[in-house]
Amino acid sequence: MTQEALNSDPIVPNEGWHVIHLFYQIDHGQWSVLSDDEKLKAKTNLTKLIHDIRTSLNTQILSFSIVTPKADIGFMLLTDDLHLANSFEKQLTLALGPDILTPSFSYLSMTETGEYMTTSEEYAQKNLIGERGITKDSDEYNTSLEEFQKHIEKYTKDKLYPSMPDWPVFCFYSMAKRRGEVYNWYKLDHSKRKELMVEHGKVGRRWAGKIRQLITGSVGLDDSEWGVTLFAKNSFEIKSIVYQMRFDEVSVKYGEFGDFYIGLQLPLDQLFRRVGL
Repeated sequence: MTQEALNSDPIVPNEGWHVIHLFYQIDHGQWSVLSDDEKLKAKTNLTKLIHDIRTSLNTQILSFSIVTPKADIGFMLLTDDLHLANSFEKQLTLALGPDILTPSFSYLSMTETGEYMTTSEEYAQKNLIGERGITKDSDEYNTSLEEFQKHIEKYTKDKLYPSMPDWPVFCFYSMAKRRGEVYNWYKLDHSKRKELMVEHGKVGRRWAGKIRQLITGSVGLDDSEWGVTLFAKNSFEIKSIVYQMRFDEVSVKYGEFGDFYIGLQLPLDQLFRRVGL
């Protein structure tokens, strides 16, 4: 943790972590005028910074080579304290030198659980009593309900405090719900929105074990409403899930999407070579 951040009162949310996606262009012209010793010092400085970030409490950072010329290098930073997130972001931008990394895109959001989770009462009434015909307060009922509650507790923890995977293919895009004259997500009542999102989630679950997804909230924090981060072991799965999601009613009528960033998660030594540093 930086001394400057230590001197500030922590800004920690009631639940969840702050998440910053950072994408940079490398000024290879500026890099080329540095001596070999200066280049080594710069890369050592960034390597040490990444190590310091990773050893900070409640903090993770991932590094990427961005596949298209939209950006050269990217980072995904997760941490609880907004002061710490801000301090690390400034240090990352300057770590290779004042003129080497130029931000091309960034996105601030927070981990969240979402508002459409099935409650214990809904699960008991619809699934246990309605679908399975289990008598309320029977041993089978109580055991099944307890198992569901444990599942929800783990699900909630994984959403708010995720452990990010080391899978190689990374995708990020922003997303919002439409507020048009014909289709306005925010004019639907909660029960209808929940019904639609349950069906939307069923599509995504077809990729269980093939896609790791983290949806983070950004209302009031950045230009869109959510950030969507996907990890996969090959690019085909990313393309497939996004394509199939486009046919779901939530996406067809109410989805609005930002630019897509595709990256490859690489260790720093390999990342330096890949981006020409």
